[in-house]
Amino acid sequence: MQKQRILVSVVGFSDVERHALNTIFRLSQEREVAYAPWAPLTPPGTKAPTGMAQVALVDGESAEAVLAHAKEMPAGQRLIWVGPDAPDHAWRVLDRPIEWAAVLHDLDAVFAARQADSGLLDLDVTSPSPLDLALDLDMETGVEPVRRALVVSEDPEERTYLRTRLALAGVVHVDEVIDTEMAVDLLSRQAYLCGFFNLDDHHMDVWSLMRVFVQRNPQALALATSELAGPLAGWWRRRRVRRDAHRVGVTALLERPLQPRQISEWLELI
Repeated sequence: MQKQRILVSVVGFSDVERHALNTIFRLSQEREVAYAPWAPLTPPGTKAPTGMAQVALVDGESAEAVLAHAKEMPAGQRLIWVGPDAPDHAWRVLDRPIEWAAVLHDLDAVFAARQADSGLLDLDVTSPSPLDLALDLDMETGVEPVRRALVVSEDPEERTYLRTRLALAGVVHVDEVIDTEMAVDLLSRQAYLCGFFNLDDHHMDVWSLMRVFVQRNPQALALATSELAGPLAGWWRRRRVRRDAHRVGVTALLERPLQPRQISEWLELI
């Protein structure tokens, strides 16, 4: 099958949100349907995109949103609006905080809709369903288990990046923790298939939280991250933090700043 590409015109959004979008665009290049940002103005030496963007992804809280609200959409272009006061011609409307799995689903739905418009596919995409991977039902309750992950980190960019990567791995329920009390409460109520723990957050008792996570979720993927796991930390400091993480029962210790290849290798297991 020939690789398909959807061009997306992005209007507004914060630096953190744009980082998450760029992650989706970059990772999609490995799929049959890929997404790429469309921009009419490109840097010198960069090949300008051809044609029209098939999708306009607009931040409804940005100043530029006024123009997107007022002007008519080009024929064949679909508008995904994030935030309040969406125009009547919006094809999809999303709320904040942004569920990146929903964004990916809507982009896939645009491709499906274009196929349907062209007569190549008979598919109703007017009512999107949650993005999730097929799972076996719980034999006792008959209910599909929830794929949920825990991210313990005070770094907002790191949390956004991990939430995006987890969504692309089919984990749409992500609990983000920025204090110990919140984490203890969640661990007492939720079951997780994956957890990320930033060991460099010294205002939280991350080591104790990891220990509780492993005890209550023995089959889960428990991943710790630290600058001490990187090549610049020194042999003895790397050895000590790896030894301590192993004693707690952590699945793996990953270096910070996060390395996309390492994250991909582990998330392929869930």
